[in-house]
Amino acid sequence: MIWLVRHGQTAFNAAGRIQGAKDSALTALGEEQGRRLGKLLGRIAPPHARLIASPLGRTQHTARIIREHGGFASPIETDPRLAEISLGEWDGMLKDDIRQRVPDYDAGPNRWSWFFNAPGGDSWDALNTRLQSWLADAAAANHPIIAISHGVSGRILRGLFAQLPRDQTLMLDIPQDACFHLRDGRIERVDC
Repeated sequence: MIWLVRHGQTAFNAAGRIQGAKDSALTALGEEQGRRLGKLLGRIAPPHARLIASPLGRTQHTARIIREHGGFASPIETDPRLAEISLGEWDGMLKDDIRQRVPDYDAGPNRWSWFFNAPGGDSWDALNTRLQSWLADAAAANHPIIAISHGVSGRILRGLFAQLPRDQTLMLDIPQDACFHLRDGRIERVDC
């Protein structure tokens, strides 16, 4: 049983800047989202659940807030397989700056998959392989887990868990104020 969480809002999110493998601090709203998620998870997840986070600062910060406000005792584990997609040359850029280079980067058939077209970025296959490996290990552990990850990585984890096709996976929502309970082949969204 896994509770999947996206990190809280960051300064890059608020500015419309692409994060990818770069990092950005949580905003005041992002910290509040973490507190609400922690309180929610403290009510619905077992107190002995493992907390596993991506190594990026925004997920580590969100994990610390969740641990504190949810009353979880276990240490925060770090797993690089939960990290966000790298967008190569586009990491850290504003969407408008990308659009100046590639005007239709997110138009038409690229609407949901544009991040796999980033020069020097991660491919669909590489990200799927990395996340499938984490999901298999999490299932084999047979222990409740709260996983703190990212937008694209979280989409793909849910798609893999539900065995969705690529196009449906890429259209999944990526809230920062909800978590997803993955168990018994089902995914339940739980809003704060």
